[in-house]
Amino acid sequence: MGIALLLALFSVASSDGSRFFGRTGENITLPCKYNKDYYGALFICWGRGKIPNSGCNNQIISTDGHRETNRVSSRYQLGQLEDGDVSLTILNLTDSDGGLYGCRVEIPGLFNDNKHQFEVTVERAPQTTTSSDVQMSTLQTAGVQTPGYMTTINFLTSSPNIGLTAEQETSSMYVALLCVLLGLTILVTVGGALILAAKWRRQNKMPPQPLASTLQLQTPTSAVENIYQMDEGGDYEFCP
Repeated sequence: MGIALLLALFSVASSDGSRFFGRTGENITLPCKYNKDYYGALFICWGRGKIPNSGCNNQIISTDGHRETNRVSSRYQLGQLEDGDVSLTILNLTDSDGGLYGCRVEIPGLFNDNKHQFEVTVERAPQTTTSSDVQMSTLQTAGVQTPGYMTTINFLTSSPNIGLTAEQETSSMYVALLCVLLGLTILVTVGGALILAAKWRRQNKMPPQPLASTLQLQTPTSAVENIYQMDEGGDYEFCP
């Protein structure tokens, strides 16, 4: 009965050998509690690896029940000490946080300490692709080198290769426009020359009118006019 009562007074949120899974960048809490109203403030330590016969190996944080007495990193935090909650919270998980963790609650008396072991497995969080990542990946695929880390805006304003490409595109546009204008000028010139040549050939094909036929057509008319002019004179002299 005494042992059962002692176990009831001391409670933990998870049994020994519990496994916990977390992702990089997230937080994880390993539960550990004791009955502070019954025992009062106790010394508790957290360490990495298997729990030894006394104390904690590779101790990372500890408390005397009132406040933290040792902490190797600000990423390690304890629960509500005034309530006997000494759960360990690891902030911003990394790959190196995976492994064994142990909580030891030092209860007065011989071999009375409570020990609780946890195994933490850290998985990589899925990567999210943003628009800036896509642009950076596209530029890197095109062979543009990016020394160190820079934002997309800084990269676009500081990279000389992109400016040269824009100038080359503008020059190509001007060259293409000049070629089009030159081609149109040549077409108009050739077309005008062909039209003038055709007109000149049509004029040269018209046959010239002969001078003799012109005189023959004009002679009878002139003779008739002369006869009428002689009649109007009145008197004629007959010469044998």
